[in-house]
Amino acid sequence: MSKRLGRGLDALIPSLSVNDDDKVLEITLSQLRPNPYQPRKTFDDDAIRELAESIKHHGVIQPIIVRSVLKGYEIIAGERRYRASQLCGNATIPAVVRNFTDQQVMEIALIENLQREDLNAIELALAYQALVDKFDLTQEELSMKVGKSRSHIANFLRLLTLPNEIKDNVSRGTLSMGHARALVGVKDEARKKELAQQSIAGEWSVRELEEAIQRLDQKATVKTKAAAKKRDPYIEQLEESLREQFKTTVKIKQQKEKGKIELLYYNKQDLERLLELMQQLS
Repeated sequence: MSKRLGRGLDALIPSLSVNDDDKVLEITLSQLRPNPYQPRKTFDDDAIRELAESIKHHGVIQPIIVRSVLKGYEIIAGERRYRASQLCGNATIPAVVRNFTDQQVMEIALIENLQREDLNAIELALAYQALVDKFDLTQEELSMKVGKSRSHIANFLRLLTLPNEIKDNVSRGTLSMGHARALVGVKDEARKKELAQQSIAGEWSVRELEEAIQRLDQKATVKTKAAAKKRDPYIEQLEESLREQFKTTVKIKQQKEKGKIELLYYNKQDLERLLELMQQLS
């Protein structure tokens, strides 16, 4: 966790503390609904049960923070206390009502979990993406709000490009953030999945996975070079002839009986020159 929170969120944190001047209400659990922007998707059942036992004996010591919505109240901070109160059969829970915008609610939910380091990598990535999408933030703006570097934000957002089954493994903890970051760089989707399964089955370290990816890249490079050496002499001769004719780089890419011809141009004027030559030939 960064030592700084980012000015946008830092200003919100004091409003989550309850002081003697606050009016504490006893709100029925049926009037409450969880924060829809809660980035944490999974809750530790054992921890909730332990909290429920504590509430049975001592009650809810710290009131939850809520905001008033169309049908009841929405939880801003304290969903674990709410869930534990449900579990032990309580009808009400002490709460303080505050006014927050949607953006503040999302930011508070995110920073509250960041402070406890309570989110897995995919939950955190989804929370960042939700803030970016809903409030049209740049990665730079988001990094300032959450007190993290732009590269930190970018690294997490890239995790969302992984196949769902790999993201599920990261969420469950069978693959680490380091494994996920290494797999993001693999272009072939099937190979990504295969490497992920091998990592899990072989209990590979991140370093072992990176080495496996490097070996595959080296093999692919060797195959590409070997294929380039076996090019049809007739195709190479045609490329040379077209280069002379169009005065630019020409590549003929052939796949069995079909293929394509690529002509390289360097600016708008060069493109217009090539178009004129083609019109003259037609």
